[in-house]
Amino acid sequence: MIDFTSEEKTIPYNDGKVFALLSDLSNLERLRERIPEKTFKNVSFDRDGCSFDIEPAGRVEFRIVDREPNRTIRFQAVHSPVPLLLWIQLKQESETVTRMKMTIRAELNSFLKPIVSQPIQEAVNRISTLIATLPYE
Repeated sequence: MIDFTSEEKTIPYNDGKVFALLSDLSNLERLRERIPEKTFKNVSFDRDGCSFDIEPAGRVEFRIVDREPNRTIRFQAVHSPVPLLLWIQLKQESETVTRMKMTIRAELNSFLKPIVSQPIQEAVNRISTLIATLPYE
């Protein structure tokens, strides 16, 4: 297993608001226009998961497997070319500031590792940046 971790991001909202939005993925439906369609196609959300098509991997689906209020949201890929776990960690820094870090853990064989490591790290960085800029009101 190999971990790909984002830089720590600052979100200008308290951890309760951030957790409330991110732990119910149907909330992200209203942000569909911010998702780059050239990268992610056929995106869908429900309370406990999301799915999308991404080239060259194909269809990918994540389901929430654990919610630790205001601290952690854990996801597992139920449909993916390689086994993936993803989690978002939150830490309240002050009443109006939360620090966030995202990690993807992938099971990659020695053949796939050099091919997909850079795209996975780039995806972690882009998604964490997008999460940090969401409107949590």
